Amino acid sequence: MASPSLPGVDHTTPLGRLVDDLEVEHAELDALVAGLDASWWDRPTPAEGWAVRDQLSHLAFFDDAATLAVRDPDRFRAWAEDLLATPGDPMADHLRRGRAVEGAGVLAWWRRARGDMVAAARTLDEGARVPWFGPSMGAMSFVSARLMETWAHGQDVADALGVTRAPTARLRHVAHLGVRARAFSYVVRGLEPPTTPVHVVLLGPSDERWEWEADATDDEVRGPALDFCLVVTQRRHLADTALAVHGPVAARWMTIAQAFAGPPGAGRAPGGTPDARS
Repeated sequence: MASPSLPGVDHTTPLGRLVDDLEVEHAELDALVAGLDASWWDRPTPAEGWAVRDQLSHLAFFDDAATLAVRDPDRFRAWAEDLLATPGDPMADHLRRGRAVEGAGVLAWWRRARGDMVAAARTLDEGARVPWFGPSMGAMSFVSARLMETWAHGQDVADALGVTRAPTARLRHVAHLGVRARAFSYVVRGLEPPTTPVHVVLLGPSDERWEWEADATDDEVRGPALDFCLVVTQRRHLADTALAVHGPVAARWMTIAQAFAGPPGAGRAPGGTPDARS
């Protein structure tokens, strides 16, 4: 299902395989929206005020930003600084752009933007660091973040369309990023990250066991990988999942967990609507 890649690309490296997974994630979301009638592009998603078209515009905008970050880091830093310093909602311009064209135009924008971003990602060395909004990111984490964003905003689209997506092994990338972003979840809220480890044990879609922080600790998160990914991307409230959380440190983390960059997300009330505009 992956889109064509650059000739001569090595798909056997960890980064090469990760970019391959990103392309498959792109293709699955593309398949959800490619045949939509015009009216469906304006169908509301769980993000208040955001339609299906807005989710794709958001992805296209940040895929363009990711391409710039890889190809011209200095120019990206200056552009990002200007963007964040601009008064008002920094999302407003790209939402207006996506709302000014037909759904097919939004899809064409995202297809071009994601293709450029994948091509740029293929040029990265695994040890490279890429500037982003906040601290720079290692190449693997950077590409994982683009996959996570595609999957998370794809969940918003699937929810809007009433589609249940089958979980895949690509969730491991999202889960890993969620675990790695644990300290960020505190820092972005002005809190001191705890030093106590949290043992995370997840069941993958083929009943495989995924595990992080296996050192002795009384704090643990255990359950389906899909549910963990939905919580750390703030697409579901913990109470609406089958996750078992033990210990006060783990319980606190799961109330603020945030795998995505940017300011704190609003999260979701039990059985309520997530603010998925991150």
